[in-house]
Formats: sequence, C-alpha cells, structure tokens
Amino acid sequence: MSPDVVCRPVEIGEEGVACRLIERVFMEFVAPGFSPEGVAEFLGVVDMDKMRRRIAAGNLVLVARAGERLAGMIEVRDPGHVALMFVDKAFHRQGIARRLFEMALSIFHETRPEMKTVTVNSSPYAVSIYGCLGFEPTGPEQVKNGIRFTPMRLHLPAAPASF
Repeated sequence: MSPDVVCRPVEIGEEGVACRLIERVFMEFVAPGFSPEGVAEFLGVVDMDKMRRRIAAGNLVLVARAGERLAGMIEVRDPGHVALMFVDKAFHRQGIARRLFEMALSIFHETRPEMKTVTVNSSPYAVSIYGCLGFEPTGPEQVKNGIRFTPMRLHLPAAPASF
C-alpha cells in the first residue's frame, strides 16, 4: 500500500463522502449482479443520516484516505459483523481493504477480546476478496430482498493481526 494512505476512524462530516464512495463502487462492481429490487434495497442503507445513527449506536466505521481523497471504508457492527467494506476503483489491489480490516480487528481485539469470529454477507463480487482475508463460506449463496450474498466467517487467531 502507498505510504501516503492513512487509515483511521471516520470523522464527523465524512459520512456523506463515505456514502458516495460506497454507492459509486457498488453501482460499478456489485449492482450489475443484483435485481432492481436488490439495488434499491442496498442503496436504502447507503444514507448519510443512517450511517450517523449506526455510528452513534456503536458501529465502527474506519476510512482510508490518500491525501484529500477517500480511498476506502469499512463498517463493522458489534459483535464482529462486517456490514460494509468498499475501496475506490483507483485503489484496488493496493492492500487497502486488508489494512482497514486489520485495523478493525485490532480495535475489536482491544474492546472485545472474547470475540472469536467475524462474519460477513459477501456480495458475489467480493467473495474472493474476503477469501483472501481468511473468510470461508458457511453456506450457499442466498438472496434476501433482492440482495445476493454468501454468508462467510473468519475464525480469529488468539492475537490481533498487525498492520
């Protein structure tokens, strides 16, 4: 990963930029495999006010910034479920998703040391990405409200990953 990329917790006021990144990446890489119902359902989640409420409720949101540009983001809800993880196309294959994920794991290790697994409902596009992070499918692909996903799980090591 480029040394000028900084990963950190989202700051107040960045929610809108994060939502636009999610929507842009989703529409290019994920939406083509979804029904119109699934696209509408997903986009209903990508709302600045809803993200603010989820953060206030305890969801962890981290961002990766390359200078003034938002390169990626991750949202993890307690107890260890990756709700959203998106990286801008210009920053694909540079280790940003891994860095964000490892930082989230490190934070959860400090706040929830008893946590033994992390789960995700991966889009078809991201199954191989989560596989590279160590996740394994726990069942076949499913469709709920038009959203296609494969449930996946990662068993955590005793110590947090370093980043």
